[in-house]
Amino acid sequence: MSTSIELIKKAELAHILDREEIIKILEDDNCNEELFNAADRVRKEYVGDEVHLRGLIEFSNMCKRNCLYCGLRASNKNVKRYRLSPDEIVDLAKKAVSYGYKTIVMQSGEDDFYTVDKMKYIISNIKKLDVAITVSVGEKTFEEYKAYKEAGADRYLIRIETTDKALYEDMDPGMSHEERKRCLKDIKELGYEVGTGCLVGLPNQTLSSLADDILFFKEIGADMIGIGPFIPNEDTPLKDEKGGEFTTSLKVMAITRLLMPDVNIPATTAMESLNKNGRIIALRSGANVVMPNVTEGEYRKLYALYPGKICTGDTPAHCRGCITGKITSIGRIVSDTKGFRIKK
Repeated sequence: MSTSIELIKKAELAHILDREEIIKILEDDNCNEELFNAADRVRKEYVGDEVHLRGLIEFSNMCKRNCLYCGLRASNKNVKRYRLSPDEIVDLAKKAVSYGYKTIVMQSGEDDFYTVDKMKYIISNIKKLDVAITVSVGEKTFEEYKAYKEAGADRYLIRIETTDKALYEDMDPGMSHEERKRCLKDIKELGYEVGTGCLVGLPNQTLSSLADDILFFKEIGADMIGIGPFIPNEDTPLKDEKGGEFTTSLKVMAITRLLMPDVNIPATTAMESLNKNGRIIALRSGANVVMPNVTEGEYRKLYALYPGKICTGDTPAHCRGCITGKITSIGRIVSDTKGFRIKK
């Protein structure tokens, strides 16, 4: 079999690797620098130096699910719960636009308070601001996804978390892996830009399963892929687990860039919770998107997926200025477009 360096070169030029080849690169930490540099070159060639900022509104931390790794799980009694009214959400979007955001990401736990009519009201009013809209509110029916799309949603984000069915169903009690995949199929069929991704470092996750995740993203033709480390939360059953490693998460992200050269890949907030320069390092290793939080006040702290979440004490205006400074400091530019994937 080829060396890891040869495999990275092959991926950079041909954008293909098989499962065993991906595993070999993931196993070999002697080639990390070459991997990250190759991903950065591919990023530059295919999506350029622009970094797309997406303004993230975390509008409810209520969730009916009980995923073992998530601080918002229904059984967690230590979280102070909140939900924003439809008009509060639209107001936050207006402020985000005033800070220069061209995309709004609406994210919440799976909260049935937000009926189709409420969601249509929120989406259609945000759409009037001339922005792209990403919705991330979990598993819904085809009809619900269709209603959001018709109201003006452009993108839908639902992470597969892991393609290992047994691991998924262990981690997400009462949920079905087939149903998760059905959601991804539906949003693709409805013409959304499809967002997905995985957690790196879940208990009992293997490198071969991470390789399967990367190949799955390619197979379904995802448009945006968020990859972040699993960070144990003290209020969850996985509180004593080891958690994911920064370098492994970065490698999964970089290989994803090599295999899917024109997709949008965020430098995730969780990366920066493990490494204080995490997002900048990710931007230099294949990422081209950042999602600063535009939620205000104490709600920023209460959307507690995992401990050590960054920027929870900042204002949205400060966050915008801070990340812009970081992006320009590495010779990149903040995009002034809505940041749709341009397939090449």
